[in-house]
Amino acid sequence: MSPELTIPHPFEKEGSVLVEQAVLSLLRTFRQTSTTAPEAGGVLLGFRRGPHLHVTAATTPQPCDRQSRYSFARSEKLHQRLAHEHWHRFDHTGDYLGEWHTHPETKPAPSGIDISEWRRICVERPAHMLFLILGNSSSLWLGCGFGNDVKGRTIDLNC
Repeated sequence: MSPELTIPHPFEKEGSVLVEQAVLSLLRTFRQTSTTAPEAGGVLLGFRRGPHLHVTAATTPQPCDRQSRYSFARSEKLHQRLAHEHWHRFDHTGDYLGEWHTHPETKPAPSGIDISEWRRICVERPAHMLFLILGNSSSLWLGCGFGNDVKGRTIDLNC
């Protein structure tokens, strides 16, 4: 089992982004390791603690999501309901932190569609948002967005 992932917050000098090991383990189960596996995705849930973002949970593909080899479109209603349950479970402190999905590539990178969608989310929400793309081996792309700006990088998890 690999440890949690911690990186410096790209927009907050004193902040960090922490993704719990349990979340990473859950997301790994959706890697596109076969040539027919569809993209998967969901939302990232957790806590905003001052300049820090702490991912403690994630939703997984739901029955109404649209999945294909090279795209994932999540059902707004089901994931929103799960995020709302998270918010209630933690006395209205748990929050929607961002989005995750898979790509069928070794070193994942956001597509133009990804960046456009993330910018739309960031403009609608006046908070730093996280975006994670899990590749089909040991790498992921983790980024943060605010306003019209999205900053991120590929990280090798050596798993």
